[in-house]
Amino acid sequence: MSRAVPLLTPAQLWRLVTINRVLIRHGLDEVVFAIHLFRPLRFLMYLAPWNWFRRHRAGRGERIRKTLEDLGPIFIKFGQMLSTRRDLLPDDIAAELSKLQDRVPPFAVSEARAIIERSLERPIETLFARFDDTPIASASIAQVHGARLHDGREVVVKVVRPLIQKVIRRDLELMYILAELAERYWPEGRRLRPVEVVQEYEKTIIDELDLVREAANATQLRRNFAGSRLLYIPEVYWDYTRRDVMVMERISGIPVADIDSLRARGVNMQLLSERGVEIFFTQVFRHNFFHADMHPGNIFVNAEHPEDPSYLAVDFGIVGTLSPMDQRYLAENFYAFFNRDYRRVAELHVESGWVPADTRVDEFESAIRSVCEPIFQKPLKDISFGHVLLRLFQTARRFHMQVQPQLVLLQKTLLNIEGLGRQLYPDLDLWKTAKPFIERWMDEQVGLRAMIRGARKHLPRILEKLPEMPELLHAALASQGQVADHHAEQAARDETLRQEIRAANRRTTLVLTGGVLFISATLLTALVALPGALGVPWAAWVLFVAGAGLLSVGLLRS
Repeated sequence: MSRAVPLLTPAQLWRLVTINRVLIRHGLDEVVFAIHLFRPLRFLMYLAPWNWFRRHRAGRGERIRKTLEDLGPIFIKFGQMLSTRRDLLPDDIAAELSKLQDRVPPFAVSEARAIIERSLERPIETLFARFDDTPIASASIAQVHGARLHDGREVVVKVVRPLIQKVIRRDLELMYILAELAERYWPEGRRLRPVEVVQEYEKTIIDELDLVREAANATQLRRNFAGSRLLYIPEVYWDYTRRDVMVMERISGIPVADIDSLRARGVNMQLLSERGVEIFFTQVFRHNFFHADMHPGNIFVNAEHPEDPSYLAVDFGIVGTLSPMDQRYLAENFYAFFNRDYRRVAELHVESGWVPADTRVDEFESAIRSVCEPIFQKPLKDISFGHVLLRLFQTARRFHMQVQPQLVLLQKTLLNIEGLGRQLYPDLDLWKTAKPFIERWMDEQVGLRAMIRGARKHLPRILEKLPEMPELLHAALASQGQVADHHAEQAARDETLRQEIRAANRRTTLVLTGGVLFISATLLTALVALPGALGVPWAAWVLFVAGAGLLSVGLLRS
């Protein structure tokens, strides 16, 4: 049974009308009239005066990007997420959405001060020796101010925008309604699971509102990379951190997108790009905890030692983890791709549920080979892993591949890392950099190292239980003997019960047969006694005797 069309509240309906007005302003009339609610009015698209005089019509990707920018911060962030979903979007639209910038005008410093003082329950002057009224950065969820603690430490203060949660909830409710309509009326809706995509987005953006969670993420990442030459994470000052305020160490570095400055400082760009890839695979496979918002605005470079550069990261509102099954599945897919084992790629897609269980592996393998072989004929440094994924998704669509929302953040992070690496060093060979890491991880998971690590992990527990082993063994053997005795007794009881049932059935048959004969004799006698009736008296006596005999035997056996 199909679901009912979700009802719109007046506020949601007005918001939908506003969205449609923005869509029409940017020449996306066809999108408006493709919505189920407005489809009966499709003819208006051809009557609208703005379509008569419009001389220049930008590409659809650019029009969609400008529409999202006009709709506000929540739609901008949703567009950013969608830009990584190459399985959902054509190339031109995904490329335009990747240009979306999360920059919005700052809110009043008086409101920022009020939020800080309310959350930390102290005046600004007692909290900081200096507080900069001009924000360093302003984004859709929060804005950042510079400050100095009374002990001289330079810090940044992140403050959540006032009333932003109400705005987010309003737009999320509308996104759910649109997703449910798409799932119901769009032919591709069931396969692409738009409701689950919105659910994943909701989880991500709601988590970003909690700065305590972000602070905990930063602390975990800092601990994971403590002493590392790859990545530095600034320290969080927990005494100054609440749900809508976070204070952390201020860092300085060259923005990773400032290629000219990096080259002017003589930074080893090849090493820097390769270290970016290493950071990604270290976070995903060794730590299973990765920074999932590594766009250029959040990444800086420490160029104090140009031949040994390292990264600095900020903004930890979005992090990702994988279940052990997803982690193993992902590693095996990478490993199979690196070795061009297309059959294993096809098998993994079936085993993981990405494609239906009844998919013919040989047909899927052939389709994957036809996609990947032309790509692999190029030099490895010229192969974009993001492009390979895109082609694979497009191929798997023919086999009814299901979108996997739990891998959205991972795909986004991988594409960000590859884009950064290519920008820093165009000759980056992602495969050469990543393959040894994947091979080592696979060996650690399924090889001799995995067995040794497992034994080492469980050895303390085994040693702890060792003195109890004889008693536990004796108890296990005794329990096994008791189970065997119980099974034998149960079997004997079952056999006795079966014999009693068979005997009861025989007794019942004798009694019923005797009763029938007895009743038949009685009826026959009655018929003989009737005037003018014909009958044979001796037959009645035979029936009486036979019935009485059978009744007697049956009753005696009872």
